[in-house]
Amino acid sequence: MDIATLLLFSAACLALAVTPGPDMLLIASRSLSQGRRAGFASLAGIQLGTYCHALAAALGLSQLFVAVPLAYDAVRLLGAAYLLYLAWKTLRTGSNLQATAGLQTVAVGRILQQGLWTNILNPKMALFVLALFPQFINPQAGSVVVQMLLLATVLNVIGLAINGGVILLIGGMKSRFAGRQFSARWPNYLLSGVFAGLACKLIFDSRK
Repeated sequence: MDIATLLLFSAACLALAVTPGPDMLLIASRSLSQGRRAGFASLAGIQLGTYCHALAAALGLSQLFVAVPLAYDAVRLLGAAYLLYLAWKTLRTGSNLQATAGLQTVAVGRILQQGLWTNILNPKMALFVLALFPQFINPQAGSVVVQMLLLATVLNVIGLAINGGVILLIGGMKSRFAGRQFSARWPNYLLSGVFAGLACKLIFDSRK
């Protein structure tokens, strides 16, 4: 791929990354609840999901959502159900917290998996990749799959720079609330509310 194409795509990714959205909200709330390590684990899961969507778009699987509305709605509702399950589980954890427990009971690997599945089960992400990436693909330049994965890498690197800054900023605030009974619980309630809000967004959002 030529440099001009990569620069243009990078500019589009930067505009996307600096605009607050569901991913940034999820990463920030996770960082506030459990700290920087958890925030980066959540980001890693989301970015792995981006690669999955890019690969699906390259193989033509994402076009299924355009051709078959029922498939789109099925994945959308499945994603909403998964987010509601995470909201309930996080809320239950928050209700049983000790004063300094935080979200330490949630393993980093589990957080990564949650980020991955939250991204994969968001059909709007699939449609976004399907709409944006092909505009920067040149079939004569080589493997479409390789080009798709390269674009996903550019998007993830820029996202790491922007969201990494958010994680470092928000994650540092967690220590200020350590040792306070109420403050030890409310980040969990906040994270639960974020999961529930994202679920509602998936349920009521249109395909546009």
